[in-house]
Amino acid sequence: MIPGARLILLGRQGAGKGTQCVRLSRHFVVPHISTGDMLRSAVREGTELGVMAKQVMDAGGLVGDEIMIGIVAERLNRDDARTRGYILDGFPRTVGQALELDRITAERPIDVVLDLDVPRELVLERISSRRVCRDCGTNYIATGREHVPWICDVCGGDVMQRDDDTPDAINRRLDLYEEQTSPLIEHYEKLGRLVVVDGVGTPDGVFTLLTAAVDASRKG
Repeated sequence: MIPGARLILLGRQGAGKGTQCVRLSRHFVVPHISTGDMLRSAVREGTELGVMAKQVMDAGGLVGDEIMIGIVAERLNRDDARTRGYILDGFPRTVGQALELDRITAERPIDVVLDLDVPRELVLERISSRRVCRDCGTNYIATGREHVPWICDVCGGDVMQRDDDTPDAINRRLDLYEEQTSPLIEHYEKLGRLVVVDGVGTPDGVFTLLTAAVDASRKG
């Protein structure tokens, strides 16, 4: 293992990206930096950009590229990211953001962009079978053999399907992902920085493929 990896992990929702980001973060001993975490941190700490983001969110708007790029730049300039590296999760989402990220990281470029590839139909199946406890938030996978009503093993609350986990809602999210991310994947492919990793398999098997891709890119 080579310390100080700087990488981006792309992948559809339901591809297991979040879990693999956490594992990669521990393996390479680097911070896992996600868009949501950065926003919440900036707002909580009351930074100038955090205050701007809070105003937009409180008004019900979407945080624009200018604010997000500023928050990312601010986070990547902290000591842990500068000296140890990082995993970016959820950023960039567009080619414009990718170009700004290249500018921000010009002195310490990204090592590799990983695309965790899982077929759309499998993602749809995975998310459609997801269930969550209404009270404590514990996640479950439906098999069709559950008792009705389904009671949470942890707290005794009702286990339900989230409103946004229906096939129609999932397909809308996947369509948006394809629309935003396809040009981004093409962008990194043209630059020779993209490595597609097969996300179908056991979590351990996929993790091995991801770490091997990172190590190979840095040795090269």
